[in-house]
Amino acid sequence: MRQLPLAYPGVPNHRSPARYLWWVARGQARTLIGGMAFGILWMGAQAFIPAILGRAIDEGVAAGDGKRLLQWTALLFAVGVVQAVAGIMRHRFAVTNWLTAAYRTVQVITRKSADLGATLPKHLATGEVVSVGAGDLSYIGNLMEISARFAGSIVAFFVVAVILLSSSPVLGLVVLIGVPVMLFCLGPMLRPLHRRQSAQREAVGELNSLGSDIVAGLRVLRGIGGEESFSRRYRTESQQVRKAGVRVAGIQSVLDAAQVLLPGIFVVLVVGLGAHFALRGQLSPGSLVAFYGYATFLVLPLRTATEFANQLMRGLVAAGRVNRVLRLKPDITEPEQPVRLPEAGDLVDPVSGVRARDGLLTAIVSAEPDSYAVLADRLGRYDDSSEVRYGGVTLASATRADVRERILVSDTSSQLFTGPLRTELDPAGRRTDEELLTAMRTASAEDVLVALPDGLDSEVEEKGRSFSGGQRQRLVLVRALLADPSVLVLVEPTSAVDAHTEARIAERLREHRAGRSTVVLTASPLLLDRVDEVIFVDGGRVAAVGGHRELLDANPRYRRTVTRQTEDETADQAADQSKEEEALR
Repeated sequence: MRQLPLAYPGVPNHRSPARYLWWVARGQARTLIGGMAFGILWMGAQAFIPAILGRAIDEGVAAGDGKRLLQWTALLFAVGVVQAVAGIMRHRFAVTNWLTAAYRTVQVITRKSADLGATLPKHLATGEVVSVGAGDLSYIGNLMEISARFAGSIVAFFVVAVILLSSSPVLGLVVLIGVPVMLFCLGPMLRPLHRRQSAQREAVGELNSLGSDIVAGLRVLRGIGGEESFSRRYRTESQQVRKAGVRVAGIQSVLDAAQVLLPGIFVVLVVGLGAHFALRGQLSPGSLVAFYGYATFLVLPLRTATEFANQLMRGLVAAGRVNRVLRLKPDITEPEQPVRLPEAGDLVDPVSGVRARDGLLTAIVSAEPDSYAVLADRLGRYDDSSEVRYGGVTLASATRADVRERILVSDTSSQLFTGPLRTELDPAGRRTDEELLTAMRTASAEDVLVALPDGLDSEVEEKGRSFSGGQRQRLVLVRALLADPSVLVLVEPTSAVDAHTEARIAERLREHRAGRSTVVLTASPLLLDRVDEVIFVDGGRVAAVGGHRELLDANPRYRRTVTRQTEDETADQAADQSKEEEALR
């Protein structure tokens, strides 16, 4: 049995949907060949059953020869055993092929998403990526699974055709020509089915994206009274998905009906011709029974062939969606000759003039709060166009792994994942309980731990939804502190906590990060009053550097920025309190 997930899924070929599917098939060639071999044996065994029955009737029943009847019966039993064993093995290989293809697709999508990092949400919505992982992989798995049955169907068709031609050339030709003609009649329905499936897949992706956006911003929607508006929009989008699904189901139902009607007509034709030849003495009773069995049996290969064509269309659509993710390229490129970053040094941004000195707790205040994210992206090399230097070495000349090891950026969009709290805070498992508790204390998150039934071993819900906004923010800060990078860049790390908690964090952060560089992008006076140095950025450039109280007295623009922040925080806290009271009512 193959171990899943794979140790190394390989480098996918994403130049076209067909090439991607071929790459998946080549990666599991051994299990595909095994599944096809047992599929051929399974279907081939079924193909010989009508012939054995016909011989048993002619040579045993009609001739009154009990010995020959017993021989053919024994052969029929042996073929039945072979068919049963082959069917079991074919199914085992089919499941393995499905799981391998699905897991492999999940792995390459996950690796690509991790490699893209911040680039991914700029080009694809979260719901689109979720749709690829939740729906498209199953279509690719279905295609790999049905390949074994399809191979068996092709071989079985030619086996039956040879047997029929040897028994009756006319009926053999009818079968040999009739089955491809029926497939040809079903072909025109596949192209519009493919178009409608593609349209449905687009609609489902858009609906998933809208749904994920609504869920992520549900608290904000409730705060501004926008629930009904977005509810109407979601209902409208869902109706579009329903209509697209109905259109797919409409042509799919016609295809399914045709798969029953055309083979039924074909069986009636073959049986009628066989009966005519039997009445004229050109066919024995056993041959007539065999021909009826073959005509009925051929319905299975025909349905398998049309199902394969249908799954191929779905697989191509799914592979196209997968390729949309795989074709994306990170905004950050690796240097051809990377340089190793030093262990310590000043972090300098030539664009803004910011210099975060080594070993200090530095605060950056911007007159334009929206610029915090842009500045943080530059300092952490999430923007490859900048020439930020660390210890005199430009970040662009180092590998991404080296930059991430030295500089960690924790912003307001950081998320918690599902799993034990201990693992969420220390994914690498390198920290002791004492270190975990120390970081919890620094982030003033002891109350969060006390409220959990199993402490550090408590399970965290998806995105930490069981925690309040302030609790999530403090836990994210704990995780950043435990990473212990050379430079820690924090973007508004206390925006969701009350003043008392913020004061404790400000005091403890300085002690916890003593001797290492910490950069805090904030306009909170409680934090600014406890840092070593404040850098004021106005219009994208450094306007002043000094202590918080010094800048308050010397720079009116700085004073207005900090005062505005205080007023905004007071208003936000009042609004939050009002919402909580309303929710309680």
